[in-house]
Amino acid sequence: MSRFNLVVCVRLLGFSVLGLALTACQRQDQTSVKAWVAPTLAQIQGEEVAVLTHPPAVPPSIKRKHPTKLIVNLEVQEKVARIADGVDYTFWTFGGTVPGSFIRVRHGDLIEFHLANHPDSKVPHNIDLHAVTGPGGGAVSSFTPPGKETVFSFQAMNPGLYIYHCATAPVGMHIANGMYGLILVEPEEGLPTVDREYYVVQGDFYTRGAYGDPGLQPFDMDKALKEQPDYVLFNGSVGALTGDKSLAAKKGETIRLYVGNGGPNLVSSFHVIGEIFDTVHIEGGTALNHNVQTTLVPAGGAAIIEFKVDVPGELIIVDHSIFRAFNKGALGKIDVQGSEEAIVYSGKQRETVYLAEGSTSQSMPEEEPLEKLVLTAAQRIEQGERVYKSNCAACHMPDGSGIPNAFPPVAASDYMNADVKRAILTVAKGLEGEIQVNGKTYNNVMPRLNLSQDDIASVLSFLYSTWGNNGTEVTPEMVRNALQ
Repeated sequence: MSRFNLVVCVRLLGFSVLGLALTACQRQDQTSVKAWVAPTLAQIQGEEVAVLTHPPAVPPSIKRKHPTKLIVNLEVQEKVARIADGVDYTFWTFGGTVPGSFIRVRHGDLIEFHLANHPDSKVPHNIDLHAVTGPGGGAVSSFTPPGKETVFSFQAMNPGLYIYHCATAPVGMHIANGMYGLILVEPEEGLPTVDREYYVVQGDFYTRGAYGDPGLQPFDMDKALKEQPDYVLFNGSVGALTGDKSLAAKKGETIRLYVGNGGPNLVSSFHVIGEIFDTVHIEGGTALNHNVQTTLVPAGGAAIIEFKVDVPGELIIVDHSIFRAFNKGALGKIDVQGSEEAIVYSGKQRETVYLAEGSTSQSMPEEEPLEKLVLTAAQRIEQGERVYKSNCAACHMPDGSGIPNAFPPVAASDYMNADVKRAILTVAKGLEGEIQVNGKTYNNVMPRLNLSQDDIASVLSFLYSTWGNNGTEVTPEMVRNALQ
């Protein structure tokens, strides 16, 4: 035998041995996995009515150790509600909220699903639950005209966290109007105990007017087809998870977030600023990932996110496709109370001046946007509130309180009240360097915003008229004079 043939034979023999080894390992893995057998009708014990909750609340964990017949009653409602301050939208909802009611079941349960469509609805609806094994996820069996109720049943065959949504044509429009929610199929052994559970679903919305344009805004199919949303929101409205609606926690507690993405179009880059996810149930399934900074949640998908909060403060929830957070509404907060934990996070310890060799200040172009129509004082304040929430609230907070050691408050601000011209120049040209506000030192960069003189007058009039400031009315003429 030639040397070449000998080498080939040895290699073939090696591959054969490797193949046998892999096959043996696969057989061993297969035999070690116990297949799940769905309980029969005779094994299903009793009957219960499911507890449903509105976001961000989650139903209590399931304590029973056996499958049951679980009756779910869910009503479709078409209703006008706030999408942002001064802006309304006609939402199509499951249970009256966006997202729809949270549904919690146990692996193996027999679900008897009752879908009612309110008599005031204009169009028929149905439901596609991604937890269903069967045609259309239940949509085929649940087409429900206004004033009717349909009933179908399914067995919860796979544990995990699943989206449900309307699948009536045009499907995209029904979803875009807010028709989605989450159903959790708890594993038989349950989930590990945590201190707090919350329900958060992202969605993208398409309105005839631009972000913040006031009044009742209709759905815009052209923007939806182009995938150009005006709003990207957590739980259906700007500020749904901020201010007095912020999620609450205490230092040392464990949190579980049930996160979904209704879409209809965008993928979410879900992130909590100032936290690392200890465990992520990838795409809502049984595979686990650990020490995760940002997790992708696809449109029509979900994730279960768990972490412990170790220090007090405000943790900011965002879609890290970051303009969505700070300019389209995808922003929330977790308010963590407790004593400082300096060894984990010290806060600012010192500050010195740093000037790199050759460094120089940079400024934005000075072109002025076109002026808007003349507004009354009341209209200017109303517009200023929208400008503030679109451009300023991410740093200075929706209640004007600022962020300690980072962004100064604009509520009861001695810095702002002392000098109106200085306030105008700050908004118009930006600000860099150390300032004193209400007895505290701040040293950060405020960029020049692309605001018209009318917008500058409006946002300052809003700020001066609220949160304990001195009530100064700022006009476009005052802005023009300050900038001369």
